[in-house]
Amino acid sequence: MTGAREASRPFILGLGGTPRAGSSTERALQVALDAAAAAGAETVLLGGEALMLPIYDPAVIDLPTPAARLVALVRRCDGLIVASPGYHGSMSGLIKNALDYVEALRGEPAPYLEGRAVGCIVCAHGWQATGTTLIALRSVVHALRGWPTPFGAAINSAQPLFDAEGGCTDAAVRAQLALVGRQVVEFAQMRRGAGVSLEPGGR
Repeated sequence: MTGAREASRPFILGLGGTPRAGSSTERALQVALDAAAAAGAETVLLGGEALMLPIYDPAVIDLPTPAARLVALVRRCDGLIVASPGYHGSMSGLIKNALDYVEALRGEPAPYLEGRAVGCIVCAHGWQATGTTLIALRSVVHALRGWPTPFGAAINSAQPLFDAEGGCTDAAVRAQLALVGRQVVEFAQMRRGAGVSLEPGGR
């Protein structure tokens, strides 16, 4: 790990939302990223519109520009927060397809999501889908060698939870989302404090 890397803030990437800009899922993700930023991280959000990628095809070597940007940001990040709506008991195809592109990192020194904490957020219209979707999302993170944070946020969006500016109006929900953001940053900071690097030749 270089001195510049050690001195920089941890970089946390947020992936999530729906094709509809300003969805509850995307707003929940932003609340969590705001908490990560308050904890000292640099953050970037790739919302639903930015994740409308071609269906992942492992035979395609030259990725389209939006997919190449996604892969580059995942390669660079110290941790992720992934937020999915609960569709029919599981994560949306949009989010699963975006995560499938992480396969492009299989040959990296830190392949897939290895060494990165991943905060999981699920928003669904009712409690049943939140639980099954959170389990599915955590399972995919495990398969990609990521570390799901101890706390995952399951949000019942049947009632309005966000104001016109995107702020969360429910204190309990806001606390859950903030906890996800903080745990991702804390994990990244602990790895840095232990001298563990995601870069080639790192410990």
